[in-house]
Amino acid sequence: MATIPELRQQYEDLDRQVLIKGEETIDTECLLAFEYEYPEQASEVSVDTDEFTAVCPWTGLPDYGTLLISYVPSRSCIELKSLKYYLLSYRDVGIVQEHAVNRILKDLTALCHPRSMKVTLDYKIRGGIHTAVSVEYSSAQG
Repeated sequence: MATIPELRQQYEDLDRQVLIKGEETIDTECLLAFEYEYPEQASEVSVDTDEFTAVCPWTGLPDYGTLLISYVPSRSCIELKSLKYYLLSYRDVGIVQEHAVNRILKDLTALCHPRSMKVTLDYKIRGGIHTAVSVEYSSAQG
């Protein structure tokens, strides 16, 4: 068993290189949408998952969070299996928390052109700090 001074040296030597992918590896090509047959209805669609993960762009350590997407479709809806693959593509991407939620909103609104959309990413506590980021889009914004 190591002594505290020995363990401290081992700990300081523990740094590891983690492969961090860039945002260009986020797979928007897999996203699919289907025709919404009730565009006159202002129905709200809510999708959530507690399995979102990306990595810190500086340390490569994972950030885990619960993602909530709420939108009012216009002419199309997001196909859920394709959404799952899209979200999985973030797994090794180095992206700050505030940028991840904005990137998701940008990609999803480009896909389905909703009347409105809100994306909230509620991260697990890391380093004693809890972060939740929300961003909204309205078709009136353009």
